[in-house]
Amino acid sequence: MIGLVTDSNAQLPAELVERYGIEVVPLTVTVDGVDHLEGVDLDADAFYAAFAGGRTPRVSTSQPSPGRFAATYRRLAEAGADEIVSIHIGSTVSGTVNSARLAAGEGPVPVRVVDSGTASFGVGCCAWEAGEALRAGAAADEAAAAAEALAPRIGNVFVVGALDLVRAGGRLAAGAEAGAGVPVLSLVDGAVQVVGTAADVEEASTVMAERVRAHGAELRVAIGIADAAGAPFWQGLEAALAGAPEVVEVVRYRVGPSVGAHTGPGTAGAFFYPSSASSTASSSTPR
Repeated sequence: MIGLVTDSNAQLPAELVERYGIEVVPLTVTVDGVDHLEGVDLDADAFYAAFAGGRTPRVSTSQPSPGRFAATYRRLAEAGADEIVSIHIGSTVSGTVNSARLAAGEGPVPVRVVDSGTASFGVGCCAWEAGEALRAGAAADEAAAAAEALAPRIGNVFVVGALDLVRAGGRLAAGAEAGAGVPVLSLVDGAVQVVGTAADVEEASTVMAERVRAHGAELRVAIGIADAAGAPFWQGLEAALAGAPEVVEVVRYRVGPSVGAHTGPGTAGAFFYPSSASSTASSSTPR
């Protein structure tokens, strides 16, 4: 049995957590001086409620402790795992990988820690691909390699309701606020860039869908929203992708606190990647 672990910044929906038996280690999100565990005692709805009435709460995030990872690895080993693949937010933006590595060094079974080199549902894509590889019979090293190789092939596109938070994070590219209408954005090489503009939700959904479909074939797509304000994008983007021959699966997720801290309410978008699990996974004994 091979255990699969990620952290809550991956934004994985319950559908994927349950499908692949993934253990999710929560990040700490501090809102107005009060610490919370993401997805444990602070969900998306409670987090965005702190922005009600135009408020801008003080929010910060921090990585899980090595002890929290150690407890997760120990629990998986006790449940029968003889190896673990642990996939996390990139080390350039978080110390999460370092905490995982410290715990892995003292783990009861071998742990392969993967620095995804990405963040948000980009991490989720890496865990998704590793889960597919393991289901197809891949060994732990093969699944970890599939996750590590994925980051350069992941695309993203989104709209945000709080560009000031993106700017405060230092990733808003020059001109990202230029022009009328709704700017459609993408995080490219660490900077948020405008990839299109739209007059309304319907047009923004079309622009986003076109960017998704241009990314390749055999695409897995995750559509996310922060709060109820983004719900029209769920429907609009799903409708625009319905029947698209390039897309093999679409899932929905919520943009949770550790990402919403940087993008705010009103955010909606998608992550997508061309799957290669079928070509990287072994056809040997299933896990």
